[in-house]
Amino acid sequence: MRTISRSTTVVATITALVALVGVVLWARHSNETPGGGAEVAITQGSVLPPRPVPDLAGLPMATTFATLEGAPPDLARDQPLSGQVVHPRRTVAIYAGPGGDPLAALPTEQVGGSPTWLPVIAEEPGWVQVLLPSRPNGSTGWLSTQDNSLIPTQSPFRIIVKRDAFQLSLYRDDSLVGTWVVGVGKAGAQTPAGRTFILAAITDAKQRFSPVILPLGTHSSSLETYGGGPGTTGIHGWPTDTVFGNPSSEGCVRVPADALRILSGEVPLGTPVLIS
Repeated sequence: MRTISRSTTVVATITALVALVGVVLWARHSNETPGGGAEVAITQGSVLPPRPVPDLAGLPMATTFATLEGAPPDLARDQPLSGQVVHPRRTVAIYAGPGGDPLAALPTEQVGGSPTWLPVIAEEPGWVQVLLPSRPNGSTGWLSTQDNSLIPTQSPFRIIVKRDAFQLSLYRDDSLVGTWVVGVGKAGAQTPAGRTFILAAITDAKQRFSPVILPLGTHSSSLETYGGGPGTTGIHGWPTDTVFGNPSSEGCVRVPADALRILSGEVPLGTPVLIS
C-alpha cells in the first residue's frame, strides 16, 4: 500500500476520495427521520410494500355508515372513470397512500349484504386507488395488489346524471343504452355532484316507493341521517310521474320504472356514476 508522504498527487487523490465518501454519507443520512429510521428513496417503477396491520379489526370499516377522517379526497371528481373495479376476497386494509399508514378496513360486503365492488381511479406499481363509500363524499383510499386479496374486473357500463337537465343516461361500451327524465334533489338538498358508483342493490320491505333501491357511494349534503340510515343517496323508482323533471327528492335520483328495471337487472355493482 502506498503512503501519502511519497506524492502530493496521491494526497490530492485520497482527499478527493474522502470528500466523495463524505458526500455519499451525507446523502444517506439526510433521508433519515428524526426518530432514526431511514426513509428509502424509491425510484420510478419500484413497488412499496404495504405496512403490516396487526389489528385489522381495530380499524374503522369503510361502509356507508362510516366517516373516515384523513381519507385522501378525490381530486378529479368531474372526470369519467374507466370502469375498472375491484372486490376484496377477504377484509383488507385501506391505506392513505402506497406504503402509507392504514386508515380503514374494507369488508367483503356492504349494506344489504351486497358484495363490495369499488371503482379504481388511479394506479401505482403494486397499488390501486379506489373510491370509498364513506363520508366525507369523495373519500378515497389505496389497496395493495401485491397478493391475491383483490379480484379485478371491468364494468362495461357507465351512468351520467345531468341535474340541470333532469336526465340520466346509461352507456355500455360507449354506446347509449337509454336516456330518461328523472327527479333530483330539491333546493337545499341537491343531489351531490361528482363521480361515485353503485354501491349496493337492496329491497326494503318497509317502503313502497321502489321495488329496488340502488345506494350510491355518496351521502346527502344536507342531512346527516334519513329514514334511520346515514343519509346515503341512491337511485330508485317512484310511484308517480310528477317527480320526473323536477327537483323533488332529498338528494336521491328518482327514475322511471323501465330505467330502474335495466339499472337493477343489468348494471353490475361498482359501475361508475358521474353526476354534474
